[in-house]
Amino acid sequence: MKVHGLLLLDKPRGLSSNTALQKARRLLDADKAGHGGTLDPMADGLLPLMFGEACKLAESALEGDKAYDATVRLGQVTTTDDTEGEIVSTAPVAFTDADLEAVLARFRGRIVQVPPVYSALKVAGKALYRHAREGSPLQPAPREVDIHQLELLARRDGEAPELDIRVACGKGTYIRSLARDIGAALGCGAHLCALRRTVVGRFAVDSAIDLDALAAMAPDQRRSRLVDLEALVADWASVTLEETAASRFRQGQAVTIDSGALRLPDRQAASPGAMTAARIATFCGGRLIGLAHCSFATQTTCALSPTRVIVP
Repeated sequence: MKVHGLLLLDKPRGLSSNTALQKARRLLDADKAGHGGTLDPMADGLLPLMFGEACKLAESALEGDKAYDATVRLGQVTTTDDTEGEIVSTAPVAFTDADLEAVLARFRGRIVQVPPVYSALKVAGKALYRHAREGSPLQPAPREVDIHQLELLARRDGEAPELDIRVACGKGTYIRSLARDIGAALGCGAHLCALRRTVVGRFAVDSAIDLDALAAMAPDQRRSRLVDLEALVADWASVTLEETAASRFRQGQAVTIDSGALRLPDRQAASPGAMTAARIATFCGGRLIGLAHCSFATQTTCALSPTRVIVP
């Protein structure tokens, strides 16, 4: 039996994302698998896993903001900006609560961030962490990211001062870089010592399952944990085709449809301005058969062109 769908996994600390994926793939006896949004081994929390034809939906279905609970260790800077690296400098920690709030305010909104030297970003066809491990670290280019929420949950002073923070952010944000930069702005340096991802797009860790619980289930119970393909695109613009048009669509051919057949999530009227090149979930007989974009031929008809064909 082919396995298609999304599994919300609560990844444990200490496993790489790929190791967690392979363990879940074997438990589900799935052929094709992928994960959405890598979590470092030191991090835990929500790791969306895609199986079968759901892999074709990963980029679109998992787009959106992410949220994290993080712990920042103050007074220590490391080579990797987290606990995996070596400490390269230390400094006393001395700032007021008012100082801290002023610094956190600087990191809310759109900010410029430099990714960690040890990251999976590729330069010259090779991940940055590989350059670093080979003794030739490269400085990544700064880039803009969006921090929608940055909230202080707790402050612990003492021999190992730490901050617990909650972050909601846009695509491409590195929480390790955020921890490093907050420490620099406070004048003491810092690194990330714990990270839990709680949200990816519209999915939350509260709905996730851990590997031990998954392993304890019967095979049919494991499959019941999957979010099916149709549910993944439930909030997208969509269209339903008759079988003849669906057959052409499955072969990669564009089909002409009445613009009134388009269903929009916000109930706005379909128009060339609203729908040209938009993402359309395409159905036949209640089953998802692919993704498409449409180009209006007239005010009332449009050409629906396949961008992904789903073959469950």
